[in-house]
Amino acid sequence: MDTVPKSVNTLLDIKNIEVIYNRVILVLKGVSLSLPEKGIVALLGGNGAGKTTTLKAISNLLHSERGEVTKGTITYRGNLVQDLTPAELVRCGVIQVMEGRHCFEHLTIEENLLTGAFTRNDRGSDIKNDLEKVYNYFPKLSERRKSQAGYTSGGEQQMCAIGRALMSKPETILLDEPSMGLAPQLVEEIFEIVKDLNEKEKVSILLAEQNTNMALKYSNYGYILESGRIVMDGPSEDLRENPDIKEFYLGMSEAGRKSFRDTRSYRRRKRWLG
Repeated sequence: MDTVPKSVNTLLDIKNIEVIYNRVILVLKGVSLSLPEKGIVALLGGNGAGKTTTLKAISNLLHSERGEVTKGTITYRGNLVQDLTPAELVRCGVIQVMEGRHCFEHLTIEENLLTGAFTRNDRGSDIKNDLEKVYNYFPKLSERRKSQAGYTSGGEQQMCAIGRALMSKPETILLDEPSMGLAPQLVEEIFEIVKDLNEKEKVSILLAEQNTNMALKYSNYGYILESGRIVMDGPSEDLRENPDIKEFYLGMSEAGRKSFRDTRSYRRRKRWLG
């Protein structure tokens, strides 16, 4: 398979990891991928493909679900990180934004954002400046800063979750299904902000997403997960033009749009997985 060019500095490097739940269920099988510095990498696949498990393996959130990495290595800037706690990983500059727009519903938007700065040791004025920076990226949050998060819209809660991650001053964000449950217009807005964060704040982003078309539009490189294995990878532009991706994930072929039943998915999956 193709890999990210060696000339690009690699931040996060995953090599041949396996993840097992309850000491029995093999979920990830030899998964390898890289996230370059200042890049956006998309991790694509259907529901149950293993995208969220991959992110949780990186951020060490598997143990609460009786999961563990049993083989392979996860390194960040060349250092093994798979045994670090989630809090230690945040201090290294890596933070995960969970799927499902997790917010503290009883806290206000601003209180939620400030919890993201909990691990920081810098001055209050620096935190205040970063809070205003988050409001500049998410003007809707500024308008709702005193509202309880539980009474805000799904889009506002997703913005809050990303904004809270930014308050930790991350170098890398693991972003899980940001489009889930959002209207198309909001999805576009969220992805535009993600692009801005990457370009202006130089935040590297590993993006797990079912919305293949949107993820490939905004990422530099992509990996396709099927049944816990990487079955294809390459530059996002190439993947968008790949006939297998068009037909299986985008429902398109040279003859036009097709239904899921017509995509010959089983034959194609068998060919990919060998």
